[in-house]
Amino acid sequence: MNAEEIVNRLLYRDALMLVIDKPAGLPVHPGPKGGETLFHHLDSLRFGLPRRPEAAHRLDKDTSGCLVLGRHPKAIARLNELFRKNEVDKVYWAVVEGGPEAEEGEIDLPLAPKSPDRGWWMKVDPKGQPSLTEWRVLGRSGGLTLLELRPITGRTHQLRVHCQASGFPILGDPIYGTAPRFGGPGLHLHAHSVTVPLYPKKDPIMVEAPVPEHMRERVEACGVRRALSRQ
Repeated sequence: MNAEEIVNRLLYRDALMLVIDKPAGLPVHPGPKGGETLFHHLDSLRFGLPRRPEAAHRLDKDTSGCLVLGRHPKAIARLNELFRKNEVDKVYWAVVEGGPEAEEGEIDLPLAPKSPDRGWWMKVDPKGQPSLTEWRVLGRSGGLTLLELRPITGRTHQLRVHCQASGFPILGDPIYGTAPRFGGPGLHLHAHSVTVPLYPKKDPIMVEAPVPEHMRERVEACGVRRALSRQ
């Protein structure tokens, strides 16, 4: 990915905050294995400011969609506080295998690391941290269901583990689902929108990201045709 491509993925910009449409497969932060990450492209998003922006929260490498960036230290501190207090409304779309019988509900299952050697690998654990996800069915087709997911808490891999533990793993998940490690359909989890109450005297800022290419066919099959392409 080059500078022009990352700038073209900009969804929102003001003096404090950027929101970009992070592509699936691009890690946000550098890891032990090296390789390309969003961090390597942040200088392209300075837009005249002396410092590069910083991510205010995390998205998994294989999750696409809305990623919020703070443009300077005060903005980053403000955004970090909003995320820490769960005041940012995050809406994800996920295509899952099978699906719940009801049309809406919640998943209230505590989560903890599955292995001390790999802290990102999570499991349901009664002694773990409280974790709550609200869900709503958007459509169904051919043994798949399109869910709207709202993580009320923000635990590592929360949506992926909650869906798997509830009997409907996210399509394309090679860790918690049934997808092969390589050559699968890609994780069908997309950060569809964020609503950020950034300015106390103004309405919250709501930003949406279009559905990525690898999810479009199944999202449309489930009966949802809006937000399938960048306007």
